[in-house]
Amino acid sequence: MNNTNPETSDDRWTLLYKTGAAAALIAVVFFRRNCGTELVTFNGFGIWDVPATTPINAGDWFTLLQNDLFVGLALFNLIDLINYALVGLIFLALYGALRGINKSAMVIATVFGFVGIAVYFASNQAFSMLNLSKHYADAATDVQRAMYLAAGEALLAIDNPGTIYQGAGMYLSYLFVLLAGLITSVVMLRSQVFSRWAAYAGILANILALGQFVALAVAPAIIWLPPTLSAPLRMVWYILIAVGLFRLGSGKVKVDEWNNPSLLSEASDENS
Repeated sequence: MNNTNPETSDDRWTLLYKTGAAAALIAVVFFRRNCGTELVTFNGFGIWDVPATTPINAGDWFTLLQNDLFVGLALFNLIDLINYALVGLIFLALYGALRGINKSAMVIATVFGFVGIAVYFASNQAFSMLNLSKHYADAATDVQRAMYLAAGEALLAIDNPGTIYQGAGMYLSYLFVLLAGLITSVVMLRSQVFSRWAAYAGILANILALGQFVALAVAPAIIWLPPTLSAPLRMVWYILIAVGLFRLGSGKVKVDEWNNPSLLSEASDENS
């Protein structure tokens, strides 16, 4: 099953390669994962008024969302929703680019990636909390406000960015996406379109990030360290992914030629 040529013409994947490359760059520059943590760590970059600590209870979340909508949604990881959507495009493009090397592994990686993305979208409660905060602000009686506070606490039991133990769904989604990235990076080692630096950066970034689960179990106080260490490597990985996908998107070389050095050599001889 491995080392088979793609069943689909490479020309039909060209737009997806370009889209995946653009998604990787956008994810690096504008919609990075854990952007809320960056805002808190760097005091809003001197632009936004960010609380010293992320809210924990529903009342504080409602107040923040009412006072500063952008900061509230950013701390509630709304930007991560955009990041995960971009990651979905990246995984699709990488499946097309690497399916000729090890199709079974790329199917597993892509399935893992999309399961993780789906779980994240189902678990993130940013829009639901925003809706409740509006109802809370408009409530006319203490009974109504208490009802909305209770509903907010119920949502926070599913997803609360202000606590270490955010909820099973959030960690499960993160685990699946990291495993998908790790499998994809290992497959990259045998590809001609992606450099070995891309593969190594991806392997190290995803392994380091997986260390968050070890920290969660044995040393919660340093749970921030693994994703912080992996972030620069992930940025490098995304940039190198974009370079490789843009090469494929140019249409000058078919994906099966990139993934098979002998075919690439034959193509070069024919062009010469």
